[in-house]
Amino acid sequence: MKIEIWSDVACPWCYIGKRRFESALADFPHRESVDVTWRSYQLDPSLPEHYDGSELEYLSRIKGMPQAQVAQMFEHVSAQASGEGLNYRFDEVVVANSFTAHRLIHLAARHGKQDAAKERLLSDHFENGKDIGSAEYLTELGLSLGIDAGEVAELFTTDKYADDVRLDFEEARALGITGVPFFVIDRKYGLSGAQPAETFTAALNQAWQETNPLVLVNAPDGEACGPDGEACGPDGCTP
Repeated sequence: MKIEIWSDVACPWCYIGKRRFESALADFPHRESVDVTWRSYQLDPSLPEHYDGSELEYLSRIKGMPQAQVAQMFEHVSAQASGEGLNYRFDEVVVANSFTAHRLIHLAARHGKQDAAKERLLSDHFENGKDIGSAEYLTELGLSLGIDAGEVAELFTTDKYADDVRLDFEEARALGITGVPFFVIDRKYGLSGAQPAETFTAALNQAWQETNPLVLVNAPDGEACGPDGEACGPDGCTP
C-alpha cells in the first residue's frame, strides 16, 4: 500500500496530522506493507527567503485578520498540538520560505532519511525556533542525517531537486489539492486535514481490504463459495 502525504514544513496542522497518522499506522496490522512518501507543498510560495516580522504579524497580514484573532487561533492549534505530545511556540517561529527545505527532504529521500528530515524540520520550526530557510541550519540538519557534505552543499550552489519539488506542486494541483496536510492512499482514497487517528485507521483498513479481498480457500473454481462445512450460525449448528 502506497501513501503519499502532501504537506508544508511551515504548516502547523501538518505536524499534528503527521502525529495522528503515525498513531494509526503504529496500530495497523499490515504497517510493514505500507510505503509512506512525503510530497512537497507550499502554502505561500511568494514568501521571501526571510520575512522581517513575527508569525503573528505575518499571518495577520496574509489573512487580513486582527492580531488578537490570530493569537486565539494560535492558542487553539497549540492545544491540539499538545494533545499529540507537541510543544508549539508560535512566538519563537522564524518565518521563512520553505522551498529549499523541501529540496532537502527530497535529497534525504535518496538516502532513506526522508521521514527523519521531515520530522526534524517540523519540530525545529514549530518547537525550537529554528530558521528553516537558513543555509547554515539546513546544512547542519543534512549533515546530522548522515548525508555527504558535498551533496548538501549542492542545495545552495545548484537547483538540484527543484524540479522534484515543483513536480509535487503540479501533482497536487492535478489531484485537486488546495490545502494540507492531504493524504492519498494508492492514488484512490484521499483524506484532507489532520484527521483523528480513528479516521486514518478506518481509511487504512478500507484500502487494505479492497486491495486484499478475503478469498474462500474451499471454493471450487468459478463459484462464489464452496461446499458448506460444519459451522454454527443464528439458527444453530450443523448436525
